[in-house]
Amino acid sequence: MAKPSNEQSIVLSQLQDEVLEQMKTIGFENESRLNSLNSIPLAVLRRNATQRHGVTRFRRGANASELKIEDVETVDLHPMLLDPSWHDYARFVLYHEYLHALGNRFHDTTFRRLEQLWPHHGANRGREFTQFLRQRSASWLWVCTTCDKKYPRKRRANGRFRCRACATILVDVMNTQEAN
Repeated sequence: MAKPSNEQSIVLSQLQDEVLEQMKTIGFENESRLNSLNSIPLAVLRRNATQRHGVTRFRRGANASELKIEDVETVDLHPMLLDPSWHDYARFVLYHEYLHALGNRFHDTTFRRLEQLWPHHGANRGREFTQFLRQRSASWLWVCTTCDKKYPRKRRANGRFRCRACATILVDVMNTQEAN
């Protein structure tokens, strides 16, 4: 967890307001529970995180079988989600984390059913965001000279790996995209 900058705090607050308003529209009737979500501190993940897009952090010693909103320490979002081009997905990630904060610990069928209630297209951008993060943090691109597929990686292949699509030996190309 990293403390958000002033600009990040403003964006997080705006996203929070939008998500809570949408949750009311979706049909989360219990207004007091939604209002208590508003009291959960929002923070950001480290910039170099590539696998996590958001996380709900519970206090130590919280009863895992009966999680309450009061047990939530923070909800963290990846700082790149605060870029306007990712706001649709950021709203979905925050909604997802709020579902955890409401006591839905596991990604079970109940959780997925609640997640499906989110009405916007942002939910479909998770894989794209992961690829974006991997591309940014990669030092090397393993490139297939046959099908031109690129695999972003932190280390060189040195001819040890083949393309998943066509089995051609991959060539190392230094990644010129801006790193974190």
